[in-house]
Amino acid sequence: MSLSSEQLQAQIIEKAWGDPVFKQQLLDNPKEAILAVFGIEIPADIQLTVVEETESSLYLVIPPAPTSGISNLKSQVAMW
Repeated sequence: MSLSSEQLQAQIIEKAWGDPVFKQQLLDNPKEAILAVFGIEIPADIQLTVVEETESSLYLVIPPAPTSGISNLKSQVAMW
């Protein structure tokens, strides 16, 4: 059974909320943390940055503009 990227993100966030050690590992080296805990390898050509929002900080992520290349990116991300 394959997880959608949204399902995986939800599981990662839930794990980070309940496990401070994992949360720090995720902030320090997200690819290694995800591989160690979930057994999912993020492809080398995908850059993954993890930031922590606080009550006084908010991050707005602007996705790539819709083009023919976005379906390729979505399929790569969906694989992890």
